Formats: sequence, C-alpha cells, structure tokens
Amino acid sequence: MTDWTRYSPDEAHSGPDPRLGGGRLTIDLGALADNYRLLVAKAAPAKVAGVVKADAYGLGAAQVGKALWGAGCRTFFVALPDEGIALRRALPDAEIYVLNGLFGPEAAPAYAAHRLIPVLGSQSDISCWEAYGWDGETPRPCAIHVDTGMNRLGLRAEEALAFAQENALTRAVTPKLLMSHLVCGDEPSHPMNQRQVESFQAVRSAFGDIDSSLANSAGMFLGREFAFDLARPGIALYGGAPVSGMANPMKAVVTAEARVVQVRTARRGETISYGGAQRLERDTIVAIASVGYADGYLRSGSSAGVPLRSVVSPGAAGYLGGKRVPVLGRITMDLTSFDVTDLGPHAVTAGDWIELIGNNMPLDEVAKAAGTISYEILTSLGRRYHRRYIGA
Repeated sequence: MTDWTRYSPDEAHSGPDPRLGGGRLTIDLGALADNYRLLVAKAAPAKVAGVVKADAYGLGAAQVGKALWGAGCRTFFVALPDEGIALRRALPDAEIYVLNGLFGPEAAPAYAAHRLIPVLGSQSDISCWEAYGWDGETPRPCAIHVDTGMNRLGLRAEEALAFAQENALTRAVTPKLLMSHLVCGDEPSHPMNQRQVESFQAVRSAFGDIDSSLANSAGMFLGREFAFDLARPGIALYGGAPVSGMANPMKAVVTAEARVVQVRTARRGETISYGGAQRLERDTIVAIASVGYADGYLRSGSSAGVPLRSVVSPGAAGYLGGKRVPVLGRITMDLTSFDVTDLGPHAVTAGDWIELIGNNMPLDEVAKAAGTISYEILTSLGRRYHRRYIGA
C-alpha cells in the first residue's frame, strides 16, 4: 500500500506531492546562474542586479535569490515591501530595493526594520521618507526614480534636478542610486532609446558620485552607453529572449509539463471541447492533459474558439514522443486536449507527460501562441504544479 505520509516539501521541492499533481515544473537554478554570469560579462564593468519581483517571476524568490547570490549577485529588486521582507529572510546580507516606492508613513518603519531601500518616484514619497526618523548608519537611504519617457513612476527631469539641488544642502535623505526605465528597449532601432539615454545623462550629473541604472534585460543589449553602473535584468535571467527578433542567447530555466489523464479516439467530423469550436478533419487520437487556464496555461492559446486565432495561427502545442502535438479546441480551466495521432496508436498512455514549456517548447514561442509575452506566461504559472529545483 502506498504510504502517503512520506512526501515532505523542502528547499528542492514545493507544491503538491508529485504523485498527486496534474503538472510539474522543473526549475534549473544552474541555468539561471549561467544566465546571470553571461549578463555579467555582457555588462562589464557595470554591476548586475537581479530582479526578483513577483516571486522571481513566479519561480520562487527564495530559491532564485539564493542561486543568484551564489553566482555573485548582491543587489536585488522587488516590487512590493512584502516581497522584500520575504527575500530578506532568505538573503540576510543582500541590498534590496523596492521598486513601487514608499507606501505611506505607516509603511516606513517596515522598510527600516528589514533594511529595504525604497525607490522614491514622487514628491510625496520623498516627503514621507524625509519625515521618517532613520536609526541606522545611513540617514534614510533610497533610490531616486526619474521618468525619462515611460510616464509611469518617477520624477520628471526638472523635479529631479530641483530635488538634487535641495538635498545637496539639506542632506535629508541619502540617495544611493539614480534610476530610470526604458520604454522601447526591446526594439534596438527605436529613436526613444537614444532620447531616454540622453535625458538620463542630463539628470545624472546633478546627483554626484552615486550609482546610476537604466538598462533592463533588453537595454543590456543596446550598447555600453546604456549600462551605466548597474544593470537590472529580469526576464533574461529566467530564459526569456531579451530582444525581440534576435536569437535568444539565454538558457532555458523552466520546464513545465502536464500529466496525461486519458487517451481517447474521436471520429472525423466530431467536435471537441467547449463550444464545438473545432471540428476534426480526421479520425484523431486525443490525449487529455491535466492542465488548464487555472494553471496559467492561457485560454487564449486555444486552437479554435478564441478571437486570437483570427490574427495569429496556429494555437499552442505541446511536445511528446519527439514531436510537437497541437492543442485541440478550447483550453479549459483544468484540462487541455492534444492531438497525438501522428505518434501512432498506443504510443501515448495515461501517466505520460506532455512538455508545455522547455527546451522543445521555447518560452517565447509559447507566449506568442497565446498572444502575450513571456513575462505573463511565467508569472501566471499556478500553485498546482509540483515544483522541483535542480542545479543549485
């Protein structure tokens, strides 16, 4: 009799018991570390941080953070203070910046208690941080975010220059980093890139001898003038293509697979899945896999019955038995149908695994089939997968 008490998640495993999960994720921390080292070589002599917001793009900030630390990373970026607090438990000596700013006076003590550095991008952020009494060695350390074209967070250039002049006299806060964010970094020829780097350089000179940071993953491939002192790669660390239309130099970090729960035969002319949106053109062997949009396998990747298919064709596919196997009909909440006819009769049985993302199904191709970007695919992966970490 199976002993169901033996499975105990640890640093190398998380999520449901692998015998009970409908899907599994394998996260290669060795490949992640190799990606970091490649980016370090690309940015040299600038330093390279690790962007681990959104639970390291859905892959586990504690495990990813430790792997990056082992590869030499010492500076990290999160989006929310709660993410920073969790990361601090895993990395007690790391420098951790919180990108979304300071969440009001009531939040300031948490930043101090956990040694989180807020990225200040508004006058209200600055005023709040100035008013908070800091008991540490550095008076109210922070980063200053200047907007050079995104029109999202950040001081306008004239506001940043006025602040630099005033703070040089008052020393009310201690900027450690000046940063901005590229709008079109993944389009190397876009004129916005040059306008932003020039705007950033004009503000940078007012802040004296502190580090400055502009390049995200894509920006690291635009040329040395974009690197400044600190690069902030995110998606490239996790295996996503940093620049659209260019060969991807990054190693695959994530392999996502779904368990086959049934194999059935459907006849030519029959329909499959909700809405009867796809009518079969041949007798078809169908593998039903235990994965769906509740697991982040997006409904927009369906082979039929979704608006995207009138624009982008074909839909999503998996990989099994050495061949790509297309999705059939609509992807549903918990189940997805795959056409495995070309593998031959009896080639697929319940309990087999279909690769959804991995070396055979590149992350960016999966995203394209769903009409989105690799960032959304990774951050949508649900908690129902058994997760295994290798290469630590």
